[in-house]
Amino acid sequence: MRTLRAAVFTIFVASIGTLVLQARDAQQTASAADLVLTNGRIVTVEEAQPEAEAIAITGDRITALGSAGAMQKYVGPNTKVVDLKGQLAIPGFIESHGHFTGVGEMKLVLDLTTAKSWDEILAMVGEAAKKAAPGEWIRGRGWHQEKWTARPEPNVEGFPTHASLDKVSPDNPVVLTHASGHASFVNAKAMELSGIKRSTESPAGGDILRDPSGDATGLLRETASRLIKQPELQGTEREAYGRKVLQLADREVLSKGITTFEDAGSPLETIDLMKKVVDEGAMGVRLWVMIRQRNEDIASKLTHYKMIDHGNGHLTVRAIKKVIDGALGSRGAWLLAPYADKPNSSGLETTPVAEIEQTARLAIANGYQLCVHAIGDRGNRETLSIFERAFNANPSKRDLRWRVEHAQHLSAQDIPRFGKLGVIASMQGIHCTSDAPYVIERLGAKRAEEGAYVWQKLMKTGAVIANGTDAPVEDVDPIASYYASVSRKLKDGTVFYPEQRMSRMEALESYTINGAYAAFEETNRGSLKPGKYADVTVLSKDILKVPEDEIPTARVVYTIVGGRVLYHQ
Repeated sequence: MRTLRAAVFTIFVASIGTLVLQARDAQQTASAADLVLTNGRIVTVEEAQPEAEAIAITGDRITALGSAGAMQKYVGPNTKVVDLKGQLAIPGFIESHGHFTGVGEMKLVLDLTTAKSWDEILAMVGEAAKKAAPGEWIRGRGWHQEKWTARPEPNVEGFPTHASLDKVSPDNPVVLTHASGHASFVNAKAMELSGIKRSTESPAGGDILRDPSGDATGLLRETASRLIKQPELQGTEREAYGRKVLQLADREVLSKGITTFEDAGSPLETIDLMKKVVDEGAMGVRLWVMIRQRNEDIASKLTHYKMIDHGNGHLTVRAIKKVIDGALGSRGAWLLAPYADKPNSSGLETTPVAEIEQTARLAIANGYQLCVHAIGDRGNRETLSIFERAFNANPSKRDLRWRVEHAQHLSAQDIPRFGKLGVIASMQGIHCTSDAPYVIERLGAKRAEEGAYVWQKLMKTGAVIANGTDAPVEDVDPIASYYASVSRKLKDGTVFYPEQRMSRMEALESYTINGAYAAFEETNRGSLKPGKYADVTVLSKDILKVPEDEIPTARVVYTIVGGRVLYHQ
């Protein structure tokens, strides 16, 4: 009997032991993360825990951060462990102002961004014309007359005339979009097919540039580009093209470490396709989209199209985009006083103030942010006044976070208004160093010093600056824009008004948490914190510590969106 009792007791103890082991194993399995990044320098952009060595990720969210040893408890048999080998991990870059389809389309046209002369562009168009089918349109983008080594001859305001383009492509229509996107250059065939004649008048908010005899040169500024009549794809071909553009853009931005892309204006048709691709699980980057279409086309549809964090955070639509002026490079930015190098022009009001006032009413009534492209000091002043009138008319509406896109050239009187009104300054660091060589020529030294890319002046008012590239105007690379933000250094080694430089941490915040704040998304992205989306970018060099001139040599090693490694060098 005693032997039987002993046996039963032994079995009982063994059973208890087994249950304890099973419970422990179950607990370990339950706490095991899907992904652990370890042995790195993780900068969180969170004051409570600014740095860590490792990060644990479960599903699409951050589980915990801490030392490499502390995060070991999250490693289970199925956990993927990535040894960062001392590399820098930061919150995923947020591109706060770019054109997503433009990034994709850039891959399908002639890339003119590296052309150093008009002759180079002519050679590229000539080669394309030899391969093109009869009547096929030849398209390109990225030229900038201020970045050529010499001005073409003949020229008008530094722009070439179409005769040289006609010689290399007499039968194929050609349209070449300016790097800024605010002007186009076309040949005679394109003008013929578009019905642009000597008698054609410049449209409101645009300009057909003419030579001294009155003939069109081929340069179409701002809204005049809309006169170009290119054939449009229809039906399944249109959707197939759109899908290809989105796929190419997605691949490109992920390779640059971008985890959220704030798209600066797409029509409803494009948003429909974006949603379809997101719902199919085929979009890697997260998209935050501004609607850009006529007021009358969107007024009754805003409620239907508003989306917050759709598709596990891959699509948000909660803003409307308008464009009040043009770009400085093409002399379309709307200024308070004439251009220093063109005294008969103060730029262009590309969209009437009254129309944007109507958009403001639509936005505030439907809970949308209003984002207005404004580059010149007059454009910025008018935009801030539109915002202020809307805010005063709706005193119960708070924390609206309306945005000025670019805010490049400001009057000293208007700088404090950003902080006072709580307006986001959505700016692009890379524009500063890219444009600087001709800014003083356009504005004069006094205006340039007073209000050109005045990041520190704006931040001192309490304004939030969100960074980006305006891609495809510039390469979508955040590292280049980060470097421009902290250095303001030009290719010749000079520094453009150095007192306005950002610190390295200010620049990182402008590319992470500030971008999230500018989109009402700071609760789920923009920093590394338990509970937030596991959006992480790993860089080959520590851009917060390396010598300044080494920053541009840093490369993206990993881009992680929602805990998934979507790019690995």
